[in-house]
Amino acid sequence: MEKVLFHGSERIVSPPIFGEGNPRNDYGLGFYCTESLALAREWASSETADGFANQYILDLDGLSVLNLNGPGFNILNWLAVLLENRIFDLRTPVAVQGKRYLLENFLPEYASYDVLVGYRADDSYFSFSKAFLENGISLEQLRRAMQLGNLGEQVVLKSQKAFGRIQFVKTEPVESSLYYPQKRLRDQNARKEYFRMLEETPVTGEHFLVNIMGEKWLNNDPRLF
Repeated sequence: MEKVLFHGSERIVSPPIFGEGNPRNDYGLGFYCTESLALAREWASSETADGFANQYILDLDGLSVLNLNGPGFNILNWLAVLLENRIFDLRTPVAVQGKRYLLENFLPEYASYDVLVGYRADDSYFSFSKAFLENGISLEQLRRAMQLGNLGEQVVLKSQKAFGRIQFVKTEPVESSLYYPQKRLRDQNARKEYFRMLEETPVTGEHFLVNIMGEKWLNNDPRLF
């Protein structure tokens, strides 16, 4: 099975090199792609510089794939992976203890997989996650927030085996003057929808991180699904 992927960057990446990149990305060191050309164009754009949308074909035959949005996984699994890799500035007891609790009870075994699939924690999604950790929004509100703005999923190549299965196809230049405003608008729309959701949805009966810890939820708790 083959999958067409795109990678937005400030440079042409042909081919992607195993071991390069930022180990503090969402899922650690890896090559981060999307199935959406529109998102790749936006991710390639910065406020001050143009970029490139690089296209690839990934042969998935024989590769192990972990989809954090798939059956059997919940939003706390995704958040635990994020907590293990990204840097959070946590300043409250609930957030500090919550991080430890989520890592101990909800972190999936993901390091052995060749490819990971899941949400991309750009500015708005990262802020939603931090609000949950600080007990500012409920689990149910976090779930709803992650559907806002169509910010998309990412496909991440993690293993040397996966890097050996990806083939560069072509690249196209991306004008920041055209696509950076679209990137900002997508993020702004997600935030607007988020604040509207907070105003319109009741929190009575919903579950906050402090309740999840106090009730000692585990990964198989039916309230997570």
